[in-house]
Amino acid sequence: MAESSDTSSQEREEEPTEKRLREAREKGQAARSRELNTTVMLLTASAVMLTLGSQVGSQLLELVQAQLNIERAHVFDIRAPLRQFSQTALTALAIVAPLLLIFVVASFAGPLLIGGWSFSLKAIKPQASRMSIMKGLTRMFGLQALVELIKSLAKFGLLALVAWFLFEALQRRYIELGQLALFPSVITAADLMGTVFTSLSATLILVALIDVPYQKWNHIKQLKMSRQEVKEESKETNGNPEVKGKIRQMQQEAANRKMLIDVKTSDVIIVNPTHFSVALKYDTEGSGAPKVTARGVDHMALRIREVGKAHDVPIFQAPLLARVIYHQVKVNDEIPHELYLAVAQVLAYVFTLRQYKAGNAEQPQLPTNLSIPAKFRNR
Repeated sequence: MAESSDTSSQEREEEPTEKRLREAREKGQAARSRELNTTVMLLTASAVMLTLGSQVGSQLLELVQAQLNIERAHVFDIRAPLRQFSQTALTALAIVAPLLLIFVVASFAGPLLIGGWSFSLKAIKPQASRMSIMKGLTRMFGLQALVELIKSLAKFGLLALVAWFLFEALQRRYIELGQLALFPSVITAADLMGTVFTSLSATLILVALIDVPYQKWNHIKQLKMSRQEVKEESKETNGNPEVKGKIRQMQQEAANRKMLIDVKTSDVIIVNPTHFSVALKYDTEGSGAPKVTARGVDHMALRIREVGKAHDVPIFQAPLLARVIYHQVKVNDEIPHELYLAVAQVLAYVFTLRQYKAGNAEQPQLPTNLSIPAKFRNR
Protein backbone atom coordinates (compact mmCIF):
# COMPACT_ATOMS: atom_id res chain seq x y z
CA MET A 1 0.00 0.00 0.00
CA ALA A 2 2.83 2.35 0.87
CA GLU A 3 4.65 1.46 -2.33
CA SER A 4 1.62 2.29 -4.46
CA SER A 5 1.27 5.58 -2.62
CA ASP A 6 4.92 6.44 -3.26
CA THR A 7 4.56 5.52 -6.91
CA SER A 8 1.47 7.70 -7.18
CA SER A 9 3.35 10.57 -5.57
CA GLN A 10 6.27 10.18 -7.96
CA GLU A 11 3.93 10.16 -10.95
CA ARG A 12 2.52 13.57 -9.98
CA GLU A 13 5.13 15.63 -11.78
CA GLU A 14 2.91 17.76 -14.02
CA GLU A 15 2.06 21.32 -12.97
CA PRO A 16 -1.60 21.76 -11.97
CA THR A 17 -3.84 23.06 -14.72
CA GLU A 18 -5.99 26.17 -14.43
CA LYS A 19 -9.02 23.93 -13.95
CA ARG A 20 -7.32 22.07 -11.08
CA LEU A 21 -6.34 25.36 -9.40
CA ARG A 22 -9.85 26.77 -9.85
CA GLU A 23 -11.47 23.65 -8.36
CA ALA A 24 -9.06 23.80 -5.42
CA ARG A 25 -10.06 27.40 -4.70
CA GLU A 26 -13.72 26.43 -4.90
CA LYS A 27 -13.00 23.83 -2.20
CA GLY A 28 -11.30 26.46 -0.06
CA GLN A 29 -7.80 25.18 -0.80
CA ALA A 30 -5.40 28.09 -1.20
CA ALA A 31 -1.85 28.90 -0.16
CA ARG A 32 -1.89 30.22 3.40
CA SER A 33 0.89 31.24 5.77
CA ARG A 34 0.16 31.46 9.47
CA GLU A 35 3.52 33.14 9.95
CA LEU A 36 2.52 35.92 7.56
CA ASN A 37 -0.82 36.36 9.32
CA THR A 38 0.89 36.54 12.71
CA THR A 39 3.50 38.99 11.43
CA VAL A 40 0.89 41.29 9.91
CA MET A 41 -1.20 41.25 13.09
CA LEU A 42 1.78 41.93 15.38
CA LEU A 43 3.20 44.68 13.17
CA THR A 44 -0.23 46.28 13.04
CA ALA A 45 -0.49 46.10 16.83
CA SER A 46 2.99 47.65 17.11
CA ALA A 47 2.08 50.48 14.77
CA VAL A 48 -1.14 51.11 16.68
CA MET A 49 0.70 51.15 20.01
CA LEU A 50 3.30 53.60 18.72
CA THR A 51 0.84 55.96 17.02
CA LEU A 52 -2.42 55.72 18.96
CA GLY A 53 -1.42 54.00 22.18
CA SER A 54 -0.74 57.13 24.24
CA GLN A 55 -3.90 58.85 22.98
CA VAL A 56 -6.15 55.86 23.67
CA GLY A 57 -4.49 55.26 27.03
CA SER A 58 -5.04 58.89 28.05
CA GLN A 59 -8.71 58.73 27.06
CA LEU A 60 -9.26 55.51 29.01
CA LEU A 61 -7.45 56.97 32.05
CA GLU A 62 -9.60 60.08 31.96
CA LEU A 63 -12.68 57.89 31.62
CA VAL A 64 -11.77 55.82 34.69
CA GLN A 65 -10.97 58.92 36.73
CA ALA A 66 -14.27 60.53 35.74
CA GLN A 67 -16.29 57.44 36.60
CA LEU A 68 -14.66 57.11 40.04
CA ASN A 69 -16.17 60.47 41.01
CA ILE A 70 -19.72 59.70 42.18
CA GLU A 71 -22.13 62.48 42.99
CA ARG A 72 -23.56 62.52 46.53
CA ALA A 73 -27.10 62.32 45.19
CA HIS A 74 -26.37 58.99 43.53
CA VAL A 75 -24.66 57.29 46.45
CA PHE A 76 -27.89 55.75 47.76
CA ASP A 77 -29.37 55.02 44.31
CA ILE A 78 -29.08 51.25 43.78
CA ARG A 79 -29.50 51.67 40.02
CA ALA A 80 -26.80 54.30 39.67
CA PRO A 81 -23.81 51.87 39.56
CA LEU A 82 -25.45 49.86 36.78
CA ARG A 83 -26.21 52.97 34.74
CA GLN A 84 -22.71 54.31 35.31
CA PHE A 85 -21.12 50.97 34.37
CA SER A 86 -23.18 50.75 31.15
CA GLN A 87 -22.24 54.30 30.18
CA THR A 88 -18.58 53.62 30.95
CA ALA A 89 -18.57 50.41 28.91
CA LEU A 90 -20.15 52.12 25.88
CA THR A 91 -17.72 55.01 26.08
CA ALA A 92 -14.74 52.66 26.40
CA LEU A 93 -16.02 50.65 23.43
CA ALA A 94 -16.27 53.83 21.35
CA ILE A 95 -12.66 54.68 22.27
CA VAL A 96 -11.22 51.27 21.33
CA ALA A 97 -13.55 50.66 18.33
CA PRO A 98 -11.10 52.17 15.78
CA LEU A 99 -8.37 49.90 17.13
CA LEU A 100 -10.61 46.85 16.86
CA LEU A 101 -11.51 47.80 13.29
CA ILE A 102 -7.83 48.10 12.38
CA PHE A 103 -7.15 44.65 13.85
CA VAL A 104 -10.05 43.13 11.90
CA VAL A 105 -8.72 44.58 8.65
CA ALA A 106 -5.23 43.28 9.50
CA SER A 107 -6.61 39.80 10.17
CA PHE A 108 -7.98 39.70 6.59
CA ALA A 109 -4.92 41.38 5.04
CA GLY A 110 -2.54 38.48 5.79
CA PRO A 111 -4.48 35.76 3.91
CA LEU A 112 -5.28 38.14 1.04
CA LEU A 113 -1.59 38.93 0.52
CA ILE A 114 -0.63 35.33 -0.26
CA GLY A 115 -3.68 33.42 -1.47
CA GLY A 116 -6.22 36.07 -2.33
CA TRP A 117 -9.87 35.97 -1.37
CA SER A 118 -11.19 32.45 -1.06
CA PHE A 119 -14.46 31.60 0.69
CA SER A 120 -16.09 28.23 0.22
CA LEU A 121 -18.79 26.40 2.14
CA LYS A 122 -17.17 23.15 1.01
CA ALA A 123 -14.25 23.89 3.30
CA ILE A 124 -16.48 23.78 6.39
CA LYS A 125 -18.67 20.93 5.20
CA PRO A 126 -18.33 17.86 7.45
CA GLN A 127 -16.36 15.08 5.77
CA ALA A 128 -15.85 11.54 7.01
CA SER A 129 -12.28 11.52 5.67
CA ARG A 130 -11.35 14.25 8.14
CA MET A 131 -12.35 11.96 11.00
CA SER A 132 -10.01 9.20 9.87
CA ILE A 133 -7.65 8.16 12.67
CA MET A 134 -4.94 7.08 10.22
CA LYS A 135 -5.01 10.40 8.38
CA GLY A 136 -4.94 12.20 11.70
CA LEU A 137 -1.85 10.27 12.75
CA THR A 138 -0.28 11.00 9.37
CA ARG A 139 -0.85 14.72 9.90
CA MET A 140 0.58 14.51 13.43
CA PHE A 141 3.70 12.51 12.58
CA GLY A 142 4.11 13.13 8.87
CA LEU A 143 6.54 15.31 6.95
CA GLN A 144 4.32 18.38 7.25
CA ALA A 145 4.23 18.04 11.04
CA LEU A 146 8.02 17.71 11.10
CA VAL A 147 8.40 20.85 9.00
CA GLU A 148 6.06 22.76 11.32
CA LEU A 149 8.03 21.54 14.36
CA ILE A 150 11.36 22.64 12.87
CA LYS A 151 9.83 25.96 11.89
CA SER A 152 8.47 26.52 15.43
CA LEU A 153 11.83 25.69 17.03
CA ALA A 154 13.65 28.00 14.61
CA LYS A 155 11.17 30.78 15.29
CA PHE A 156 11.49 30.31 19.04
CA GLY A 157 15.29 30.36 18.80
CA LEU A 158 15.29 33.49 16.66
CA LEU A 159 12.93 35.35 18.99
CA ALA A 160 14.93 34.25 22.05
CA LEU A 161 18.14 35.51 20.45
CA VAL A 162 16.61 38.88 19.59
CA ALA A 163 15.05 39.16 23.07
CA TRP A 164 18.46 38.51 24.68
CA PHE A 165 20.09 41.24 22.58
CA LEU A 166 17.27 43.63 23.49
CA PHE A 167 17.65 42.84 27.17
CA GLU A 168 21.40 43.47 26.99
CA ALA A 169 20.85 46.77 25.21
CA LEU A 170 18.01 48.01 27.45
CA GLN A 171 18.89 46.57 30.86
CA ARG A 172 20.20 49.91 32.19
CA ARG A 173 16.85 51.55 31.39
CA TYR A 174 15.05 48.74 33.17
CA ILE A 175 17.18 49.29 36.28
CA GLU A 176 16.51 53.02 36.17
CA LEU A 177 12.73 52.44 36.39
CA GLY A 178 13.00 51.93 40.16
CA GLN A 179 14.52 55.38 40.59
CA LEU A 180 11.71 57.23 38.80
CA ALA A 181 8.43 58.53 40.15
CA LEU A 182 5.24 56.60 39.51
CA PHE A 183 3.90 58.33 36.36
CA PRO A 184 7.32 58.81 34.66
CA SER A 185 8.14 55.17 35.39
CA VAL A 186 4.83 54.04 33.85
CA ILE A 187 5.48 56.12 30.71
CA THR A 188 9.05 54.82 30.43
CA ALA A 189 7.93 51.22 30.96
CA ALA A 190 5.28 51.60 28.27
CA ASP A 191 7.91 53.01 25.92
CA LEU A 192 10.22 50.08 26.65
CA MET A 193 7.41 47.59 26.11
CA GLY A 194 6.57 49.22 22.79
CA THR A 195 10.21 49.06 21.67
CA VAL A 196 10.60 45.41 22.63
CA PHE A 197 7.23 44.42 21.15
CA THR A 198 7.96 46.22 17.85
CA SER A 199 11.44 44.72 17.59
CA LEU A 200 10.19 41.18 18.20
CA SER A 201 7.33 41.69 15.74
CA ALA A 202 9.75 42.97 13.09
CA THR A 203 11.90 39.87 13.64
CA LEU A 204 9.02 37.71 12.41
CA ILE A 205 9.31 39.36 8.98
CA LEU A 206 12.30 37.09 8.33
CA VAL A 207 10.24 34.05 9.30
CA ALA A 208 7.39 35.15 7.01
CA LEU A 209 9.77 35.74 4.08
CA ILE A 210 10.88 32.12 4.37
CA ASP A 211 7.46 30.62 5.09
CA VAL A 212 5.48 32.33 2.31
CA PRO A 213 7.50 30.86 -0.62
CA TYR A 214 7.47 27.48 1.09
CA GLN A 215 3.68 27.52 1.52
CA LYS A 216 3.20 28.48 -2.13
CA TRP A 217 5.54 25.71 -3.25
CA ASN A 218 3.87 23.17 -0.96
CA HIS A 219 0.40 24.19 -2.17
CA ILE A 220 1.39 23.67 -5.82
CA LYS A 221 3.12 20.40 -4.93
CA GLN A 222 -0.06 19.04 -3.33
CA LEU A 223 -2.05 19.93 -6.47
CA LYS A 224 0.41 18.45 -8.98
CA MET A 225 -1.07 15.96 -11.39
CA SER A 226 0.02 12.80 -13.14
CA ARG A 227 0.13 12.67 -16.93
CA GLN A 228 -2.91 10.43 -16.91
CA GLU A 229 -4.87 12.98 -14.86
CA VAL A 230 -3.87 15.74 -17.29
CA LYS A 231 -5.07 13.61 -20.22
CA GLU A 232 -8.36 12.76 -18.52
CA GLU A 233 -8.96 16.42 -17.65
CA SER A 234 -8.20 17.41 -21.23
CA LYS A 235 -10.76 14.87 -22.41
CA GLU A 236 -13.38 16.23 -20.00
CA THR A 237 -12.65 19.84 -20.92
CA ASN A 238 -11.98 19.65 -24.64
CA GLY A 239 -13.51 16.31 -25.49
CA ASN A 240 -11.89 13.04 -26.50
CA PRO A 241 -9.12 13.80 -29.06
CA GLU A 242 -10.08 10.71 -31.08
CA VAL A 243 -13.71 11.79 -31.23
CA LYS A 244 -12.74 15.35 -32.09
CA GLY A 245 -10.42 14.08 -34.80
CA LYS A 246 -13.23 11.96 -36.24
CA ILE A 247 -15.57 14.95 -36.18
CA ARG A 248 -12.99 17.13 -37.95
CA GLN A 249 -12.49 14.38 -40.54
CA MET A 250 -16.24 14.17 -41.18
CA GLN A 251 -16.48 17.97 -41.43
CA GLN A 252 -13.58 18.03 -43.88
CA GLU A 253 -15.18 15.29 -45.98
CA ALA A 254 -18.48 17.22 -46.06
CA ALA A 255 -16.63 20.40 -47.07
CA ASN A 256 -14.78 18.51 -49.81
CA ARG A 257 -18.04 17.08 -51.18
CA LYS A 258 -19.58 20.55 -51.35
CA MET A 259 -16.39 21.92 -52.90
CA LEU A 260 -16.45 19.28 -55.65
CA ILE A 261 -20.10 20.11 -56.35
CA ASP A 262 -19.13 23.77 -56.80
CA VAL A 263 -16.42 22.74 -59.28
CA LYS A 264 -19.16 21.75 -61.74
CA THR A 265 -20.32 25.38 -62.10
CA SER A 266 -16.86 26.99 -62.06
CA ASP A 267 -15.52 29.02 -65.01
CA VAL A 268 -11.96 27.69 -65.01
CA ILE A 269 -9.59 25.36 -63.16
CA ILE A 270 -6.02 26.59 -62.90
CA VAL A 271 -3.43 23.82 -62.38
CA ASN A 272 0.32 23.56 -62.05
CA PRO A 273 -0.36 20.85 -63.65
CA THR A 274 0.01 17.94 -61.16
CA HIS A 275 0.16 19.07 -57.53
CA PHE A 276 -2.17 22.09 -57.27
CA SER A 277 -5.64 22.84 -58.60
CA VAL A 278 -7.82 25.89 -57.95
CA ALA A 279 -11.27 26.47 -59.42
CA LEU A 280 -12.52 30.02 -60.03
CA LYS A 281 -15.94 31.48 -60.76
CA TYR A 282 -16.69 35.02 -61.84
CA ASP A 283 -20.15 36.56 -61.66
CA THR A 284 -20.20 38.84 -64.68
CA GLU A 285 -23.40 40.53 -63.50
CA GLY A 286 -22.10 41.24 -59.99
CA SER A 287 -19.62 43.80 -58.73
CA GLY A 288 -17.28 41.50 -56.86
CA ALA A 289 -14.00 39.91 -57.86
CA PRO A 290 -13.65 36.28 -58.96
CA LYS A 291 -14.00 33.77 -56.14
CA VAL A 292 -12.23 30.51 -55.38
CA THR A 293 -14.84 27.75 -55.47
CA ALA A 294 -12.42 24.87 -54.80
CA ARG A 295 -8.77 24.24 -54.15
CA GLY A 296 -6.68 21.17 -53.49
CA VAL A 297 -3.28 19.61 -53.51
CA ASP A 298 -2.16 16.16 -54.74
CA HIS A 299 -5.13 13.75 -54.44
CA MET A 300 -7.73 16.52 -54.05
CA ALA A 301 -6.15 18.42 -56.94
CA LEU A 302 -6.63 15.33 -59.11
CA ARG A 303 -10.27 14.97 -58.01
CA ILE A 304 -10.94 18.63 -58.88
CA ARG A 305 -9.51 18.09 -62.36
CA GLU A 306 -11.52 14.90 -62.85
CA VAL A 307 -14.78 16.61 -61.86
CA GLY A 308 -13.91 19.58 -64.08
CA LYS A 309 -13.25 17.38 -67.12
CA ALA A 310 -16.49 15.49 -66.52
CA HIS A 311 -18.44 18.78 -66.64
CA ASP A 312 -16.48 20.51 -69.43
CA VAL A 313 -14.86 23.08 -67.15
CA PRO A 314 -11.79 24.55 -68.93
CA ILE A 315 -8.44 23.59 -67.37
CA PHE A 316 -5.70 26.19 -67.64
CA GLN A 317 -2.08 25.36 -66.85
CA ALA A 318 -0.36 28.16 -64.92
CA PRO A 319 1.92 26.57 -62.26
CA LEU A 320 2.91 29.76 -60.45
CA LEU A 321 -0.56 31.29 -60.45
CA ALA A 322 -2.09 28.01 -59.20
CA ARG A 323 0.36 27.85 -56.28
CA VAL A 324 -0.11 31.52 -55.38
CA ILE A 325 -3.90 31.31 -55.35
CA TYR A 326 -3.81 28.08 -53.35
CA HIS A 327 -1.62 29.62 -50.63
CA GLN A 328 -3.21 33.08 -50.60
CA VAL A 329 -6.96 32.52 -50.97
CA LYS A 330 -9.40 30.32 -49.07
CA VAL A 331 -12.46 28.66 -50.57
CA ASN A 332 -15.37 31.11 -51.16
CA ASP A 333 -13.02 34.12 -50.77
CA GLU A 334 -12.32 36.65 -53.50
CA ILE A 335 -8.88 36.81 -55.04
CA PRO A 336 -6.64 39.66 -53.78
CA HIS A 337 -6.31 42.80 -55.89
CA GLU A 338 -2.65 41.98 -56.64
CA LEU A 339 -3.84 39.04 -58.77
CA TYR A 340 -6.68 40.83 -60.59
CA LEU A 341 -4.72 41.30 -63.80
CA ALA A 342 -3.34 37.76 -63.98
CA VAL A 343 -6.76 36.21 -63.30
CA ALA A 344 -8.38 38.61 -65.77
CA GLN A 345 -5.97 37.37 -68.48
CA VAL A 346 -6.99 33.78 -67.76
CA LEU A 347 -10.74 34.51 -67.65
CA ALA A 348 -10.58 36.60 -70.80
CA TYR A 349 -8.95 33.68 -72.60
CA VAL A 350 -11.51 31.19 -71.21
CA PHE A 351 -14.54 33.35 -72.10
CA THR A 352 -13.20 34.06 -75.58
CA LEU A 353 -12.48 30.34 -76.06
CA ARG A 354 -16.06 29.60 -75.09
CA GLN A 355 -17.31 32.10 -77.70
CA TYR A 356 -14.93 30.59 -80.27
CA LYS A 357 -16.35 27.11 -79.72
CA ALA A 358 -19.82 28.56 -80.18
CA GLY A 359 -18.72 30.13 -83.49
CA ASN A 360 -19.04 33.71 -82.27
CA ALA A 361 -15.38 34.71 -82.03
CA GLU A 362 -11.94 34.06 -83.43
CA GLN A 363 -9.63 31.55 -81.77
CA PRO A 364 -7.87 33.34 -78.84
CA GLN A 365 -4.15 33.34 -78.23
CA LEU A 366 -3.02 31.42 -75.15
CA PRO A 367 -1.62 33.92 -72.61
CA THR A 368 1.96 32.93 -71.75
CA ASN A 369 3.20 35.87 -69.69
CA LEU A 370 0.78 36.36 -66.81
CA SER A 371 1.11 39.54 -64.73
CA ILE A 372 2.00 38.10 -61.32
CA PRO A 373 3.62 40.50 -58.80
CA ALA A 374 7.27 39.85 -57.98
CA LYS A 375 6.55 39.20 -54.28
CA PHE A 376 4.66 36.03 -55.25
CA ARG A 377 7.26 34.68 -57.66
CA ASN A 378 9.33 32.93 -54.99
CA ARG A 379 6.55 30.46 -54.28
